[in-house]
Amino acid sequence: MRRSSTDKRHFVIVTVLVLIGTVLMFWLLDSALPMPIQASTQAVTVDQVFQWVLMAIAFLFSLVVVFMLYAVFVFRRRKDETGEGEHFEGNTTLEIVWTVLPLLLVVLFGYIGIVSLADITRAQENEVVVNVEGFQWGWTFTYPEGFISPELVLPVDRPARMEMTSKDVNHNFWIVEMRVKQDVLPGQTTTLRFTPTIAGDYKLRCAELCGLSHWSMLADVRVVPQDEYDAWMAEQTAGLGDAVAEAAGE
Repeated sequence: MRRSSTDKRHFVIVTVLVLIGTVLMFWLLDSALPMPIQASTQAVTVDQVFQWVLMAIAFLFSLVVVFMLYAVFVFRRRKDETGEGEHFEGNTTLEIVWTVLPLLLVVLFGYIGIVSLADITRAQENEVVVNVEGFQWGWTFTYPEGFISPELVLPVDRPARMEMTSKDVNHNFWIVEMRVKQDVLPGQTTTLRFTPTIAGDYKLRCAELCGLSHWSMLADVRVVPQDEYDAWMAEQTAGLGDAVAEAAGE
């Protein structure tokens, strides 16, 4: 094969190698970064965006590395070569392409991000509203019925809205399987929405370094069928009524 840098066969070969490298790198990244189960409707959207980002990373990595390695091996100086390398001028078309394409890619991902964020934060009907308070180093959950719970219990397949604030320093509400994460700040209320789709036991974690025992700032999260949630709610409100009656008797 001719070693001229203007030979179009080189670009065909590099294009094929970049495509192969993109597929292999995407597979490697996807295999090395396994995702937890998708336990909410929002998780599907978030994971799709994550897959697109991995694909872009795989393509850009392959684009740079393949061109670099191909040039090193194909256009390297041989032992019997003593002259200077081939002289060539800049390529205006190529410079325009590698300026415009990244710009379009940034705009595309910006659009995807805006649409995805609007989708996962959209208000829905029949939401379960829970007031969440973070503190060093734990969580409390206050339900509209008036009782406080140390665990977060939600019905499956029903939208949930967390109204959150912090008692002391910055915290962060994070349930990995739901793919939701939101800052919890002192002096203001932040909102987080998600719809659990798989019944089970999960963990709420603080994802903001908040002090000495940050590592232990956990809370149990239970997603249960609607009838089990109703039974739990009735039990909690009955206990609240008993406590009010006892206080009144005193």
